[in-house]
Amino acid sequence: MDATPQRVISGLLLFALATLHLGYARNGPNYYGKLIGSLQEYAHGIKGKVYAVDDATIFIKGFCYDGTGPDAYFWVGNTSQPNPDGYIVPYPETDKASDPRVLEAYNYTDVILRLPGGKRIRDIRWLSVWCRRFTVDFGDVFIPPDLKVPKLQVLPEFSRLAHGLRSGNISILDSKTIYIPNLHYDGGGPDAYFWVGNGSEPTHFGIKVPNEAGKTVPLRAYQGEDIEIVLPENLTVYDINWLAVWCVEYRHNFGHVLIPKDLDVPPALGQTKITPPWWYNPTSSTPTPKPVSNCKEMLDGRVQVQWELKDEDHVQIRVSGRIKEDQYVAFGLSGRDGMAEMVGGDVVVIGYNNKTGRFIAEDYYMTDISQCDGKRGVCPDQRIGGRNDASLVHGERKNGITTVTYTRPLRTNEPEKDRIIPERETSVIAAIGSLNSRGEANAHERFDKTTEDIRIDFTSRNVHECTNSLYNIPDADPELEPWTPAVIDDKNVFNARIGPTGGKRGYSRITGTPSWGIAWYINGFLIPEITVERGETYTFIVEGGNDRSNPARNHPFYITDSPEGGLGQITGRQTEKIFAGVKYDSFGYLKPIAAGRYCEWVRTKLDNPDNYETFESFFETLELKCDKGEPAKLTWTVEEDTPDLVYYQCFTHKNLGWKIHVVDPGRLQKNNIDGVSQVLPTFTTFVASISALLLFSR
Repeated sequence: MDATPQRVISGLLLFALATLHLGYARNGPNYYGKLIGSLQEYAHGIKGKVYAVDDATIFIKGFCYDGTGPDAYFWVGNTSQPNPDGYIVPYPETDKASDPRVLEAYNYTDVILRLPGGKRIRDIRWLSVWCRRFTVDFGDVFIPPDLKVPKLQVLPEFSRLAHGLRSGNISILDSKTIYIPNLHYDGGGPDAYFWVGNGSEPTHFGIKVPNEAGKTVPLRAYQGEDIEIVLPENLTVYDINWLAVWCVEYRHNFGHVLIPKDLDVPPALGQTKITPPWWYNPTSSTPTPKPVSNCKEMLDGRVQVQWELKDEDHVQIRVSGRIKEDQYVAFGLSGRDGMAEMVGGDVVVIGYNNKTGRFIAEDYYMTDISQCDGKRGVCPDQRIGGRNDASLVHGERKNGITTVTYTRPLRTNEPEKDRIIPERETSVIAAIGSLNSRGEANAHERFDKTTEDIRIDFTSRNVHECTNSLYNIPDADPELEPWTPAVIDDKNVFNARIGPTGGKRGYSRITGTPSWGIAWYINGFLIPEITVERGETYTFIVEGGNDRSNPARNHPFYITDSPEGGLGQITGRQTEKIFAGVKYDSFGYLKPIAAGRYCEWVRTKLDNPDNYETFESFFETLELKCDKGEPAKLTWTVEEDTPDLVYYQCFTHKNLGWKIHVVDPGRLQKNNIDGVSQVLPTFTTFVASISALLLFSR
């Protein structure tokens, strides 16, 4: 097909667009940013219109100066009037080792000024042409205090329609430059291009956009690359409604992103360099990349945090952690300034979600040190009525290190769920733990969180406090042998209390699922497998806590067919079958009936539980502590149609309990060793049940 008619139609479309937008100040070649004002002339022929390009860049249109001042510079400051307390803005730009050059003569010259030392336009009150020798102001302009400067805009990722197209969140850097991180595309489209146009969705009425090399050729394959593309000729983002990857020959949309109408991005004046972003490292496949931008280490070098203020409202953060694929790193603001406090903390959890196959950057708020119950606890903001203010930019996992980059606002309109990032040093926290079946953060071990006061100024520049320790730490030790699981098969009365999960040898290794850090202890044993007979009646003395105002001390006990539990967190239709511990209230809602006072087996030592090879030796470090009050009593008569396998669980939280094996009458043989039989460590818990049956058959 001849492409000429296509170009003619596209040209007519853009002509119509330009006609419709003639009155739009940000559309066209005369857009220079937000007008600050004109330079006031006091001497030496000073002229020029001054614009804010972005939060750190100033543009002067048509600058004039006769060049006869002996020691004149562009000069900025934060005082009420220009005076010697200001500082130089070098022009032309020089390297850091060179002294700024005295201003020469300029005759209607366009000038781009970049504020030095990490300063922002909000940090200054005026711009002057200033003579240092005679302390004279040749001309100046004042910055309005409420000036809103253009800034980078973050969009969603490409929709995923064909040929494996996907990306991170796409950013508009300026009116012509679009940044696409973590781009994946299989290259299989025969005639595919970056494609822009108007309307509610991509159509064949569009325009080709050159690739990152500036060439208009069919797109090659991309494998997680970070690229920038520039709109051709006089086209700007204000002229288009979408960006797509489009096959011209077959008129097929492989995926697209919509461009909002209310953009206020910087103008394209050459200040946006076509370079990888500050956090991108093209040699990241090597084990020892050099630190970039600001960098700080945490958790004995297992976590590195890098950051850069992107504009007056957003900070971009890169978190790298030596963690397993199913683990997370949480990083953010401490709940209390001056110390590492988890309660009240505002963190972002980064990692890789195995179920979705995607990297995550999820905004969390921590009201209590407890598993999220849908209302309180360590909860994603979205799950408790808020929104995720962390925008994923890029994610990768190489050499045992997970790295995720995201942006987040310095302040949000959710003060009850988000803390403001101050423009000064503030206390931060970090932790490492496992992701649960929902892809959410589970509890971390005692030694996997920050305990000292670590402080970061997110507006700072050139903070390099990282070594290569993250890349030199050896991989984790081989998995420890789990404790021998306990089996209770000759009791009719059970005491149910809360206790610690036992590190890497306890709950997680026994069940194969992540733990929150607490679990049910039955008759003093960590999640034993219980065996009961159909037709028999059993009593559970429950001391899991009934303080609804404190989710960390509210663990109603119930029996279910769910291997996870947490029935109280389900907001839609519930599908699990309940056998005891729950009833309907007068409004038709399920309500737990067995909680009782709170009793917990508490560690008397602060050493690592992984050091204890047996549960018995670990149990010697525990002490039972109970609140005032009475226990709850749950009576359960096992029905004939009860399945062979059910579970005791917590109504408000997931993954606190374990298995109940149900057998026919007469199948159990009583033991004479306190009702507890042990299984060899190498056997599965299923073998434990078989062992009990073999014992009976002797």
